[in-house]
Amino acid sequence: MAGSAGGWWEYEAQVWIDGWCEPPASEWAPVLDKAAGKAFARYGSASAEQVDRAVRSARRAQAEWAEVDANTRSEILRAFARELENRHDELITLIVRETGGTTAKAEEELGQSINQLLNSATQLTENAGAILPPYKSGKISLSRTVPLGVIGLIVPWNYPMSLAMRALAPGLAYGNAVVLKPAELTPIAGGQVLAEAAKAAGVPAGVFNVVPGDGPETGRRLSEHPDLDLIHFTGSFEVGQQIAAFAGKNFRAAATELGGDNAFVVLDDADLDQAVSCALWSSLWYQGQTCITSGRHIVMRQMADEFTAAVVERVSKLRVGDPLRDDVDLGPIISETQLQRFDEGLVKPSIEAGAKLATGGTYDGLFYQPAVLTGVTPQMPVFTEEIFGPVMPITVVDSEAEALELVNRHRTLMNSVFTGDPMRGLAFAQKVKSNEVHVNDGYARHGGEGQLAGYTHRQWIGIQTTPTTYPSWASK
Repeated sequence: MAGSAGGWWEYEAQVWIDGWCEPPASEWAPVLDKAAGKAFARYGSASAEQVDRAVRSARRAQAEWAEVDANTRSEILRAFARELENRHDELITLIVRETGGTTAKAEEELGQSINQLLNSATQLTENAGAILPPYKSGKISLSRTVPLGVIGLIVPWNYPMSLAMRALAPGLAYGNAVVLKPAELTPIAGGQVLAEAAKAAGVPAGVFNVVPGDGPETGRRLSEHPDLDLIHFTGSFEVGQQIAAFAGKNFRAAATELGGDNAFVVLDDADLDQAVSCALWSSLWYQGQTCITSGRHIVMRQMADEFTAAVVERVSKLRVGDPLRDDVDLGPIISETQLQRFDEGLVKPSIEAGAKLATGGTYDGLFYQPAVLTGVTPQMPVFTEEIFGPVMPITVVDSEAEALELVNRHRTLMNSVFTGDPMRGLAFAQKVKSNEVHVNDGYARHGGEGQLAGYTHRQWIGIQTTPTTYPSWASK
């Protein structure tokens, strides 16, 4: 909280339970301004006992929250959005400092968060169920949406506010209570600020609780809590796999969005300028640190030389630095651990295996010059693993069929294909094994009617309005 009792700390990420903040059970840990490398806030890990109390608080509050009429819940969500909008300038600066993204990225994130609240506020008043065809005379059949109950929400550091809001807004809208664990690297924008805004907007005590902390202790306690109705996790495949396995073993619902080794395909008839522009944007936006980043560039041989030359030219001109204090295109990597993971673990071994560094690949502290690698083969680490950093590996293929096979060789979330013939692109996209494919673009779609199904379940109600006849053995 800005100007908190924590002395010189600008913000403190506290534990929020039942509408009140309290100190964590652990020692405080610093939150760094990623570009400046200096602590400006602090957080502490919630204990297992605090996680348990947060879930109990949510359970107590949820039933009453679900009974609040839709119009009132809608207005509370709109007030939540206004609280964020009223702190616009402060929150843009906070997101830049805490995530290391540019101002444009911060504007996108805050805007997405506000829009998600407003969209959910509208959607909750539009559809509460359906009238079904009667299956016998005199019967009225209804189906209504019922809240799941208590949702555990674990969010990552790259878009801490908007990725939290993607589940938080519809979760609250449809009558659920939520317990949120923000990432350790971004506990202010991803937790503290949301708790403050929710309380100011009138979200009842206990309906929204925040338990900052690390993954192995706080996160695991929340993800394995027996009294959750849904655990919602966005993050690495390895952790998501563990969470899904535990949930399945205990017959509990889990929703996960995990990493993917996404592909960007350039066919031989693509518009070169458009393909290169989208390739840079979809690969290097927020330093490549998103789950929908294009990590593998698969280019047909007829286009390879021109595409590579244009990519190298544009990437070499990108400015890397402090996005809050300098005029730059890219900011710092989120942490030293993350930088070493992709540079030492993926880039350097690929170069040792024969890939060529066409530009970039050097760094000063957390400021990494975006790299373009050529001569990348499907066996190299930068091809087989999700990079999650500002690196563009280029792999050349001889046919469309070969490109498709390489796209489908690895787990992906979102892929793109560029071609001068939209119908050729459609035919290619229909053969790609991922939930989202874009032809001549690269953009993620979220929200919509699917949110209703994700945060509620259906209850069928049958009402017999006229007398009915039962078998003779059941009647006298």
